[in-house]
Amino acid sequence: TTPHNVVGHRVVHGGATLTAPTVIDSAVEAEIERCVPLAPLHNPANLNGIRVAKGIFPVPHVAIFDTAFHADMPPESYTYALPRSLLEEHGVRRYGFHGTSYTYVLGKAAELLGRPKESMNAIICHLGNGASMAAIKKGKCVDTTMGLTPLEGLVMGTRAGDVDAGVLAFMASHLKYTPDQIDKVLNKQSGLLGLSGTSDFRSVMEACEAGDEHAILARKVFTERIRKYVGAYMVKLGGEVDAFVFTGGIGENSAALRADVCEGLANFGVAIDASKNDLALPEVQASFARVKTMVIPTNEELSIALQSAQVSGLIPRTQATSRA
Repeated sequence: TTPHNVVGHRVVHGGATLTAPTVIDSAVEAEIERCVPLAPLHNPANLNGIRVAKGIFPVPHVAIFDTAFHADMPPESYTYALPRSLLEEHGVRRYGFHGTSYTYVLGKAAELLGRPKESMNAIICHLGNGASMAAIKKGKCVDTTMGLTPLEGLVMGTRAGDVDAGVLAFMASHLKYTPDQIDKVLNKQSGLLGLSGTSDFRSVMEACEAGDEHAILARKVFTERIRKYVGAYMVKLGGEVDAFVFTGGIGENSAALRADVCEGLANFGVAIDASKNDLALPEVQASFARVKTMVIPTNEELSIALQSAQVSGLIPRTQATSRA
């Protein structure tokens, strides 16, 4: 069998402490366990995988945290306007997710454009069954759409994304939903599924072609939420955007969605060439567009492998973001 020199593990939530790829020891395992309340569906399974793998492979094990990419967000981006005690005593703040994907895609975009990652201003849309966006300034994340959990932000396959917190109080006090029932509605029965009856974006688009009014609305709501954040992130970056990047299953494969999102944005420097977009070329912007609009397939497995090899000293640090 092929020898293993390091094992990399994706861990969804590293909290405020685990903010970089980290060799796993007992203290790191304990910290991952401490973050279980922040990611009850994911961190226990991540921990179980780590413990089983450590019993099989007697080599260094490295944790790559979904939240780590967003650790450079300024306080004004990650702080909720809630009593300070919730942040200081319980860690209630915005963390962001999909960090492994953003790490890879940002590095790949910089490579394709022939410039240092540290000089890049970008808006990246990771659009799949789970969906989020990130604003990148000089190679660092300054804002992202997901929050304490992966529920905040964009409309997703089964998740609601942004919703007035008063709706939750209404569900609890007036409709007598329990906390578990509310969580189930928001995470598993909402989003595209709640609006159209299917969580699969391809099925939504097929239903749109057939004239299904619920699917048409779902498509519009999904698109409008993305465009709302595009505007916000344009402001965050002072209008200086080098790359507008689509990735994830929907972002990579739906030319129609990319066209929907980019429609009418020429005054902001974003415009796409229909033929390039249909082919999903790495760059799909129109010849006159100031911003490079890019389609970059993500590769989270490679990102985990490279970051793990970097942290364990198997490859130089520069290679972990430039190889692809």
